Amino acid sequence: MPAYLYLGIAIVSEVIATSAMRASDGFTKLIPSLVVIVGYVISFYFLSLTLKVLPVGIAYAIWSGTGIVLISGAAWLLFGQKLDAAALIGIGLIIAGVIVINAFSQSSAH
Repeated sequence: MPAYLYLGIAIVSEVIATSAMRASDGFTKLIPSLVVIVGYVISFYFLSLTLKVLPVGIAYAIWSGTGIVLISGAAWLLFGQKLDAAALIGIGLIIAGVIVINAFSQSSAH
């Protein structure tokens, strides 16, 4: 199960890096810019460890789908981004897709 732990670390660090990118103001603020760089290095490193076990399509689907959901929540909390009904429905569909992949896809078996 360490592949899913690594994938979780990759997802969380990517969300932190993406949030910091917004705060970096076009890479004009040093600390948020450093958080972006370090966050993406950590994210891609742990994603690469995940890919030793999980198929790339499955890992990327989970990574990107979960990342979209989490970054949408972070943008709502941190930056006041509005999430209308269409956005919430879309996020719900993404969550459903990640659940279907994990629960029913034979492609994710390792």
